[in-house]
Amino acid sequence: MSKFLVVLDMDSTFIQEEVIDLLAAHAGVGAEVAAITEQSMRGELDFQDSLRLRVALLQGLPEEIFENVRSEITLSMGARRMVDVLHGRGDLVAVVSGGFENIISPILEAVGVDYFRANSLEVESGILTGRTIGPIIDRAAKATFLQELAGELSIPLANTVAVGDGANDLGMMAVAGLSIAFNAKPVVLAGATASILDGDLTGVLKLIGVPKEEIERYQL
Repeated sequence: MSKFLVVLDMDSTFIQEEVIDLLAAHAGVGAEVAAITEQSMRGELDFQDSLRLRVALLQGLPEEIFENVRSEITLSMGARRMVDVLHGRGDLVAVVSGGFENIISPILEAVGVDYFRANSLEVESGILTGRTIGPIIDRAAKATFLQELAGELSIPLANTVAVGDGANDLGMMAVAGLSIAFNAKPVVLAGATASILDGDLTGVLKLIGVPKEEIERYQL
């Protein structure tokens, strides 16, 4: 059996929330962040610029906010079962996110996600500086991550699956063997080869041909 590599977006895909919105609520800048996000969605700002502007509004939050926000995060329906079934078959799971490694890494490690990459919020003396560290994970970086990881694992691109909900995911979806729009915006639905509309990530398993009885062996 050929091994699959399934690469998922994080916010509103592997989890139900948008982490930047949770952070913004704690900082009291929810409306400002939402306005910048809307500008980006309308194409008036690219992702890197919008991320920098939104992260700048988080300056001054204490590092303890990471744990608080983490407790507010909920996995999407079927996420854990999807990971368990894929691992049972010898497949691999990765997450690539425009969100923040400081918050999501313990969640992904606990679920058993094999590989992940995300942005990193800079912290000095226990306080968020309002900046990120390192290259920003944007649309192009997501595509590069999928391609490089598949190459390192010797998995042909035909056996890669990209799952996402937003325009930022279209790059990796274009290079993957199978692209799945998950509760996605119209532009993503139009660009994907398959879609999941019920919010259940076990649909990924069905789309790659995992038999129903194999899925049901893994209880939630």
